[in-house]
Amino acid sequence: MVTRINGFSGMDIDSMVKSMMAVKRAPLDKLYQQKEILNWTRDSYREISSKLYDFRVNKLSDKYNLSSALNSNKAIVTGNTGAVKAESTATANGIDMDVTVKQLATSTTLETNGVGLNKTGKTTLAELATGKAFSDLTDAEKEKDYTININGVSFSSLNDATKSLFTGATSISTLVSTINADSKAGVIASFDEITGKLIIRSKTSGAPSDDPTSVDGKIVLGSDNTILSEVFKGIKQYTNQDGSLSDTKPGQDAVISINGSNDIKQKSNTFTINGVQLTLLAETGTNGTSKISNQSDPDNSIKTIKSFIEDYNSLLGLFNKKVNEAKYSDFTPLTDEQKKEMKESEILTWTQKAQSGLLKNDDILRSTISSMRMVISEKMGTLSELGITTGSYSEGGKLIINEAKLKLAISNNPQSVIDLFQGSASQPNEGLFDKLGDTLAKPLESISIRAGTNKYTADVTSTFKEESVMGKKLKDYNSRINNMLTILTNTEKRYYKQFSAMETAMNKLTTQSSSLFSS
Repeated sequence: MVTRINGFSGMDIDSMVKSMMAVKRAPLDKLYQQKEILNWTRDSYREISSKLYDFRVNKLSDKYNLSSALNSNKAIVTGNTGAVKAESTATANGIDMDVTVKQLATSTTLETNGVGLNKTGKTTLAELATGKAFSDLTDAEKEKDYTININGVSFSSLNDATKSLFTGATSISTLVSTINADSKAGVIASFDEITGKLIIRSKTSGAPSDDPTSVDGKIVLGSDNTILSEVFKGIKQYTNQDGSLSDTKPGQDAVISINGSNDIKQKSNTFTINGVQLTLLAETGTNGTSKISNQSDPDNSIKTIKSFIEDYNSLLGLFNKKVNEAKYSDFTPLTDEQKKEMKESEILTWTQKAQSGLLKNDDILRSTISSMRMVISEKMGTLSELGITTGSYSEGGKLIINEAKLKLAISNNPQSVIDLFQGSASQPNEGLFDKLGDTLAKPLESISIRAGTNKYTADVTSTFKEESVMGKKLKDYNSRINNMLTILTNTEKRYYKQFSAMETAMNKLTTQSSSLFSS
């Protein structure tokens, strides 16, 4: 508000206008308060959505539903512990294994001749090809195309297939990263700055397929490869078993023997046998065999189940708190004028009261609580056998765990625990974790429609969708507020104009009176 100077009347016009406008501003203040409550409520929904997503996706799906989460088997490696790493899966059959590692799996490898010392990833292809410093290169040398074709991938420009992605100005590091980024090429490239060699390995290990149409485990080069011929001075030749020369060193299968068996071949150094995942680290050689045994380890399953119950109780507790939270109707959002008259501590206390009960008796939360408890109720018979029960009525569905009973149940029948929480082989989607996950998809969607929250993230700072129910209502509030501000501005101008007219009239009257008495 612009300050006006008081006129001849001696009246405090600014104070009078301010007092008159205060009455007019009351509806605007109410709109601001309603908008603030809507924003607070929307923020509360976003908090709920974040908790729902975190529990449903980050916990139930990506953590508790992993096969390793309820694995109560543990593999022990003795003897030659440096040759084999072992990890029991939930399906381990308990058979002890005496493992001899005769050969590790390797990838097919292509290796170029060295380009000399003092070459780094920043060195360009033209520098390698010409032997010049980059500053001495001509434009033609920098712009020259260099081609490479690996497993049918030509690395050509998307805009012009006749142009290569690589020119004389391309650095070695860019060449390597581009090759590695193309999944169809199926290789991993690297540059050894010590030897000056470009090394290309197939992503898959093991002996190459005999099928000539398959590139699995192979490195198949095209006919035109200036990168290999001109830049890296050709390819190192390998001598095959029949005496012939080859551009690539073929990969080989891993070869092991278990409990004195005939040779067992594997394409990878990591594989599963008898429900135990084996990772081959080295050939056993003269250091003796690696002995692998299994033992029951219920602690892992107990840890997972306890963590799940804590997360479940925390989420359910939050929902119960929100729907039962006291609502203080007399505590509305403070206006700027009200805040000027209060201390910071008073503002904080007032605001906490005003924000309490925003989701009291909320229909989405009440439905979610009911659905969550229904899923638990349907499994309660089996859960109680594991020592998991619900608390008293006042605890709102909280789960209670008898750890000793749970440990005994896992030790006696670990598979039944897996079937309950993660589903059985015949009913893989009927486990408790999946059932809860399916149930929580609906409130995530409902909150998104109402509040405009992002149902695909747990980020509490994510933006809201404007076309939600609340988003549209906020738009309406903003429109009404802007219209009312315009009206109030015009009203204030009118008041000052009226007072100005009054001042002018009084001044004129005074002047006339003075003239009359002086004549």
